[in-house]
Amino acid sequence: MRKKFALSIFFLLTVGIFGQSIKNTVHNLSISGTGSIKATTESEICVFCHTPHNSSPRKPLWNRNDPGSNYTLYNSSTLNANLGQPDGSSILCLSCHDGTIALGNVLSRSTDITFGGGVTTLPTGSKNLSTDLSDDHPISLTYNSALAASDGELKNPSTLTGPVYLEKGKVQCTSCHDPHKNIYNDFLVASRKNSTLCTYCHDKNGWISSTHKTSNKTWNGSGTDPWPNSEYTTVSQNACENCHTPHNAGGHQRLLNYSNEENNCLTCHNGNVASKDIQSELNKSYSHEVSNYSNIHDPNESSLVNNIHVECTDCHNPHYSSNTPANAPFANGFIAGVKGINSDGVSVTNIQYEYELCYRCHADSPNKPGSQTTRAIEQNNVRLEFDLANPSYHPIEGAGANNNVPSLISPYTESSIIYCTDCHASDGAGSPEGPHGSIYPQILKFNYEKADNTPESYQAYELCYQCHDRNQIINSMGKFGKRVHRKHIISEDIPCNACHDAHGISNTQGNFTNNTHLINFDLSIVSPYNGRLEFIDNGNFKGTCYLVCHGERHRPESY
Repeated sequence: MRKKFALSIFFLLTVGIFGQSIKNTVHNLSISGTGSIKATTESEICVFCHTPHNSSPRKPLWNRNDPGSNYTLYNSSTLNANLGQPDGSSILCLSCHDGTIALGNVLSRSTDITFGGGVTTLPTGSKNLSTDLSDDHPISLTYNSALAASDGELKNPSTLTGPVYLEKGKVQCTSCHDPHKNIYNDFLVASRKNSTLCTYCHDKNGWISSTHKTSNKTWNGSGTDPWPNSEYTTVSQNACENCHTPHNAGGHQRLLNYSNEENNCLTCHNGNVASKDIQSELNKSYSHEVSNYSNIHDPNESSLVNNIHVECTDCHNPHYSSNTPANAPFANGFIAGVKGINSDGVSVTNIQYEYELCYRCHADSPNKPGSQTTRAIEQNNVRLEFDLANPSYHPIEGAGANNNVPSLISPYTESSIIYCTDCHASDGAGSPEGPHGSIYPQILKFNYEKADNTPESYQAYELCYQCHDRNQIINSMGKFGKRVHRKHIISEDIPCNACHDAHGISNTQGNFTNNTHLINFDLSIVSPYNGRLEFIDNGNFKGTCYLVCHGERHRPESY
């Protein structure tokens, strides 16, 4: 009688302390339980975790043995905490949730409590964490001000005055879960909506204005459900869990929903949630082929990409990304918060200009993709090609070197600055911004024929004609009364690329006499005359060439 009375008092105390009975939750494993996993005859509710007598030395009056397992711990290159084996309340939770000890194996019973359906240990599924905790939020870690300072994106633990709390200075299962209350599902101590629970501790740089925090986009019902484990229906409501999950993560490092990095983006950015279909762009003939690489990108990697790869997060920081517009050369919100290389070749943590992002891979990196044209002057470092000290260059870093370009179409002027993505971007009207994929080589936004003997048309050089007036190019008269471009690109079917190097000519290789106007000959079309291959700028729109092209000897030819 005394024992039953003691148990009743214990149960009442439990209800009083925690403010809610577990009777109507799945943690009621007794015969009266409402869940699918419950005992066949046992009527006591608290006995599966607690006993007033002969308990384990652990608090609070624990009625179970420790699992005694050696757990595989969470590990990540971005983890600043030192992890040890689970302890405190976490090891108590794992005595059921690692699936190694029978649910009915309690200290106060001489034999295991039997469960219906032949259940012994916790069945395989999302609640069975197993002994591999590498895909779960880290636990039993000391969370102090030193950790918050070293991480830079964790709040000071002194701010944890709400439902999230530390157990003796450590993050434990009970920091996020209250096993006696199930107000927010999964026994969470705070709502997952808008990632309220996550932001008690995490304070990601840029998040406050990120589209992933503010967007009210919903899933259209096609393809893969982006939120299969959530009752929330918008991007902003799911917030962190658009990409991350605290348990049984597909991508163990950083607890991503999927192990293939791009899938964490493309479940939404396939036109089924986000309005632009990036996935279709990436499937085009020429693209940044994110599916070709796996587990190479790392948030802590150098700004200079030494191990060539491309993932969505090389160019986009999902915690910063927004639709904030910008004018060239400044970076817009879509690429905010990413690393880059500046015009001097120096690493920057947060880019200021769009070209700094492109320079990560296309400037000083080894094994980078190169030009498909064999030039008189070879240079694949675009940072050197766009240098403002060059004899000629397209105006990416600043206004162009030529202060008289009569072919420019309004609103372009000689003082205009353009983006790399004005030329390299997805093709087609209404396509997403940026160089995701194109039907044209080098991920060009419009067609640009480079093959010799190409008949001139607007379509052949559509890329050039976005900025340069076709009529002006074809019909303008040179100082010698010659229509220079008409003769070459119409009469001779010689492509623009035969003479002009679209990026620019480095001042370390070219000069202001021979390489103005982006002159850098394509050696597959143009060859030397008597060992001489040269354009000479005589000023005032006058020039002289020494070369052989289409069998015609320029010895020299003046324009």
